Amino acid sequence: MARRVIFDTDPGQDDAVAILAALASPELDVLGIVTVAGNIPLHHTTRNALRLVELAGRSDVPVHAGCDRPMRRQLVTAEHVHGPTGLDGPDWPEVTTKAGAAHGIDFLIETIRAQPEKTVTILALGPLTNVAMALVKAPDIAERLEGIVLMGGAYFEVGNITPAAEFNIFVDPEAAAIVFGAGVPLTVLPLDVTHAMRSTPARIEALRGLGNKAGTAVAQMLSFSESFDLKKYGWDGAPLHDPCVTAFLLKPEIFEGRQINVEIELASELTRGMTVADYWGVTDRPKNAFYVRSGDAEAFYALLLERIARLP
Repeated sequence: MARRVIFDTDPGQDDAVAILAALASPELDVLGIVTVAGNIPLHHTTRNALRLVELAGRSDVPVHAGCDRPMRRQLVTAEHVHGPTGLDGPDWPEVTTKAGAAHGIDFLIETIRAQPEKTVTILALGPLTNVAMALVKAPDIAERLEGIVLMGGAYFEVGNITPAAEFNIFVDPEAAAIVFGAGVPLTVLPLDVTHAMRSTPARIEALRGLGNKAGTAVAQMLSFSESFDLKKYGWDGAPLHDPCVTAFLLKPEIFEGRQINVEIELASELTRGMTVADYWGVTDRPKNAFYVRSGDAEAFYALLLERIARLP
C-alpha cells in the first residue's frame, strides 16, 4: 500500500522538486498540499503549488492555503533566493486549477482524522506554522499521525539565514518548538545533510536532458535559484534542500542519522530559531527526533532524475 502523505510547503524551487518527485512516485499517496507563507508570501506559495500539480498532470491533488504569517512574529521571506514569485526560472502558463475553500489547518485536521490511525505522514518543507496550529487546535491528531518528516534546522552547518539559524525554523521558531515538543515521531533533514546535495551543472543538465516538461522546468528553476548560493558558498553547485524529505521516504537507506534530542531556541534574538541538537548525547533530555547527518548525493540525484523522468 502506498504511504499516505500531506505536504506542508512554501514553494520555492527546491520545494517544487520535492513535490514533483513525490507526485511521480507510486509508493506515495499524496492526499493534499497545504501552503504556508515562508519563502514568499502565501498567495504566491498557493499559486505555485497549483502550478506544480498542473505540471505533473495531477490536478486531482487538492491544494489548500494555510497561514499567511508566523504565530507570533512578522513574516521573513526569501525572494533574494527564489525570486519574487518563488518559482522564477520557467515561463509558467496561467494557472487554471483552483485551491480548495477550506483553510489549510482544517484540511490537515480533517484529513488526518479521516484516515486510519498511524497512516498519515506530514512532509513539512517550510515554516511549521500550519502544523503547529493544527496540533494546537486538534491535539488528538498527534496520536493519529504516523510521523512528521521535515526539512529544517542545522547543527554542524549552523545557519543559512542568520549565523545561528536555518530559514524554516527561524521564520517561526514558536511553531517549531510546538512541533518538536508534540511527541509525534519526527525525522529532521537539516542543512547538515542538504548542504552535501549540490545541484552541479552536470546534474542540472541531466534533468534538462530528460526532454519532458517537468525536467526542463526543474532545470530552469535550479539554474535560477542556485545563483545566490553559488555566490554565497563558492561550491560546485547549490544545495538542494527540500527534496531530501521526499527522498528519505522513498529510499531511507540513502541517509544516515541517529535519534537525538533537539530543542528550539526562543529567548535570544542573537540565536533565535537555532536547533540545539544534542548530537553527542551530553544531556539527559529525551530523544525527540531522528536527526539525519549525511547522505549519498549520487544516489539522491539518481533517484530524483528517475522520478522526474516519469512526469509529463
